[in-house]
Amino acid sequence: MSTATLEPPAAHATPPGLGTGPANKKRQTDALLYLDDLRVTFDGYKALRGLSLTLSRGEMRAIIGPNGAGKTTMMDCITGKTRPDTGIALFDGTHDLLTLDEPAIADLGIGRKFQKPTVFESHTLSDNILLALKGPRAGFSSLFGWRNRVERGRIDALLETVGLLPHRDRPAADLSHGQKQWLEIGMLLAQDPKLLLVDEPVAGMTDAETAETANLLRRIAGEHAVVVVEHDMHFVRALECRVTCLHEGAVLAEGSIDAVSADPRVVEVYLGR
Repeated sequence: MSTATLEPPAAHATPPGLGTGPANKKRQTDALLYLDDLRVTFDGYKALRGLSLTLSRGEMRAIIGPNGAGKTTMMDCITGKTRPDTGIALFDGTHDLLTLDEPAIADLGIGRKFQKPTVFESHTLSDNILLALKGPRAGFSSLFGWRNRVERGRIDALLETVGLLPHRDRPAADLSHGQKQWLEIGMLLAQDPKLLLVDEPVAGMTDAETAETANLLRRIAGEHAVVVVEHDMHFVRALECRVTCLHEGAVLAEGSIDAVSADPRVVEVYLGR
């Protein structure tokens, strides 16, 4: 695994081919996600102070940093929950995320998983996946029940991906905490996202569940880009991916887990001595 540091885009940099105006659909960058100089202020508090980050297609990236570093605010900006004061946020080379609302951004292929799992506990695992499947939501399609025509194999393949196929007919309420997390990841995958944002997925998990979660995320990375926000450094190391450390709303260090964890600035503000 390379230890070379990726230089973030320069402040106010313009990606090659960037057009001028929302109507321009020319590919503006080869990166799947391009964030440049994002700045967010809440009642005088600077949550983001010039955050710049790029993510390649199919890449997995771990985001670490102390509380208040801007990790959640960054994900809020990507998903449309928060509007930055200034900056650039491009997705899939053509889409200006700062001009879109949350549903439109989700439709582009950005899925977000919060720390607490949200599943339909009274429904079976297969029904949870069925309800999450990407498909037409117009009245005509809903009226004629396209979900009733979904092949069982499609649902089973998703359940197998997240390691829950043997439990397909059990109610979600019967699952352990870790299994509910995996089911929700399966529900996100059912929406066929290009990018998954996963917030502290192993909080409250057993050691065995934590190890299996790392295996799961490594399996789905490549076909999907994955951004994982996490404090468990053993889990971050098990992801075997590039790491970005945020501090005070900007990128402090970036590179391999060994390079980042050895950075004196990261040790001082986050890892401790």
